[in-house]
Amino acid sequence: MHPPTLQIVRPPPPPAPLLRVRDVNLEYRTDARTVRATHEVSFEVHRGDRFVLLGPSGCGKSSLLKAVAGFIAPQSGSIELDGRAVTRPGPDRIVVFQEFDQLPPWKTVLENVMFPLLATGRLARRDARERAMHWIGKVGLDGFEQAHPHTLSGGMKQRVAIARALAMQPEVLLMDEPFAALDALTRRKMQEELGRLWEELRFTLLFVTHSIEEALVVGNRILLLSPHPGRVRAELNSHQFGLHSAGGAEFQAATRRIHGLLFDGAAEAAPAPGRAAEPVYRVAI
Repeated sequence: MHPPTLQIVRPPPPPAPLLRVRDVNLEYRTDARTVRATHEVSFEVHRGDRFVLLGPSGCGKSSLLKAVAGFIAPQSGSIELDGRAVTRPGPDRIVVFQEFDQLPPWKTVLENVMFPLLATGRLARRDARERAMHWIGKVGLDGFEQAHPHTLSGGMKQRVAIARALAMQPEVLLMDEPFAALDALTRRKMQEELGRLWEELRFTLLFVTHSIEEALVVGNRILLLSPHPGRVRAELNSHQFGLHSAGGAEFQAATRRIHGLLFDGAAEAAPAPGRAAEPVYRVAI
């Protein structure tokens, strides 16, 4: 009898990232000077990630979000979504901003959520209304469909903006410090609501914040950016944290560790991830 043939089963290759940012330099130019916002920033976001850009004011994190959205173009480097170069805004990337005036004040809650569905020709009016009503319910605003923005609290306005964004079913939901202007209790509630929606829907999130605590609560991966101009300091896995762990000893220790990485120069020598033949720099927290 011949011995059985040994078959080697290779594991399938890891899925390609949904969003790939490579060596991106962003600059703002005036008549007097050129200001560099980011320096050779690279990162990758996979489907279902809650990916957070964290850093101090002026590190270019909001500029990176705008570049991913297609609002501004990099001076060098590349941004790809699902293998296609990002060159302009599109319905596959929807942004929720910090400002409360992102909702047209003359439109009701229902009309605000329906608007991008109709403007892009995604759905006929009847179907757009049905989908808008669904998402208004998802964010807990049943009964407020006919309300206008000036009658809503800040948290309610952000719920409308999130419903409007998710109704478009984007490839990536982009959020630029969406809870920064809210009071502490409302901010915590909105973080909880965002987490609940993600658990149910598993959408891909790119989230900008300057709050270490919020980054740990919201994200499962965090990219740390240095003070101006923004360079990659480190990439952290933070899936073990959330609102359930906020205030605990491990959470507080992680907060201190991240603060040190951001401001004490502990990761100054870290290479930026995504470059050829260089490892992605990761730090345990």
